[in-house]
Amino acid sequence: MHIIVGGTGQVGSATARTLLKRGKPVTVVTRNADHGADLQKAGARIVVADVRDTDGLRQVFRTGRRAFLLNPPAAPSTDTDKEERANLAAIVTALDGSGLEKVVLASTYGARPGERCGDLTVLHEFEEALKAQPIATAINRGAYYMSNWGGMLDAVQASGKLPSLLPADLSIPMVAPQDLGEAAAERLLEPVDETDLRYVEGPEHYTPRNVASAFSEALDKTIDVEVIPRERWVETFEQFGFSKPAAQSYARMTGTVVDETTKLDNVKRGRTTLQNYVDDLVKNAR
Repeated sequence: MHIIVGGTGQVGSATARTLLKRGKPVTVVTRNADHGADLQKAGARIVVADVRDTDGLRQVFRTGRRAFLLNPPAAPSTDTDKEERANLAAIVTALDGSGLEKVVLASTYGARPGERCGDLTVLHEFEEALKAQPIATAINRGAYYMSNWGGMLDAVQASGKLPSLLPADLSIPMVAPQDLGEAAAERLLEPVDETDLRYVEGPEHYTPRNVASAFSEALDKTIDVEVIPRERWVETFEQFGFSKPAAQSYARMTGTVVDETTKLDNVKRGRTTLQNYVDDLVKNAR
């Protein structure tokens, strides 16, 4: 049995569906049973559990041999760094005595030690905590999620503009949730001792201008990039409902994406292009 923590999110769901298509038994851990209805129809076992309930989560882990771990995102209105660190600490505690033989973690490009840099520092802490415990741990670091643009569909369609904190012509690796899910499933099915660090991205690098062009194609209307200057990033996150600490953390993380480029080894490239992703996004919305 494969356990998927956060299995009703886009990446977790893609991981579960990939495993189910290969005939593997899957248990999806979710905070809301209704969110797992489609996966249950596809053959997954759905278990409602809070990751902060370490005893309950440990009991779920004991029903399987391997687990895919995502750190559930905290509500942006909270101190996201604090809440997500509490989540990861609880998950790691629940692994003790679980009997699992291998875990796979969804981490991120640019993960590094430190404070107040969003996923980059929180997920690095998760990586290190998992390395310090005895269960074999494989880590996949994902590129910039194409789904980060997905929540803008309604606004883009209404205004004809794509808001971007990134410079319009900044080319960065991006990846679709489906490709991250397939990469995670692959690692769950590999031998226990396959634990090398891997990077997962899409077939090409893309710019915000490429994203606008993909929306233009899918919506059959002109979409222009509207770049938000760095001095307005914290203000912009707060307008989206982020708390002050969360806004500052996410702004710092965004700055790191803009300012740093790193040559990577051991990169796995998915098949989903940006245009494929946006086309499906628009199609499903309709």
